[in-house]
Amino acid sequence: MPRSVNSVASRARRKKVLKQAKGFFGRRKNVWTVAKNAVEKAMAYSYRDRKQKKRNFRALWIMRINAGARLHGMSYSQFMGKVKAAGIELNRKVLADLAMNHPEAFAAIVNQVK
Repeated sequence: MPRSVNSVASRARRKKVLKQAKGFFGRRKNVWTVAKNAVEKAMAYSYRDRKQKKRNFRALWIMRINAGARLHGMSYSQFMGKVKAAGIELNRKVLADLAMNHPEAFAAIVNQVK
């Protein structure tokens, strides 16, 4: 009995990977072996960086809150400790937005926790 290779499924698998490689440069977009490796690497990076994006944004928010708090003579850790003690339920994302875009509202929060 002859060997069956199921070229329909193989072609579909290749087409799926080449479709994912759309927009890549050079042979990465249209040569199967190169595109397969490039797509695998891209998927690994995207998985990793979905986690890293959360870390990066938290770090950015902390920097912005720190800058806003230091304008009012407090450090970040002092400010956040007093915010928690005062029972203010604003997260870092909102506090950073207030410090950046609404300094008068942020100043009101600082005065409330002092």
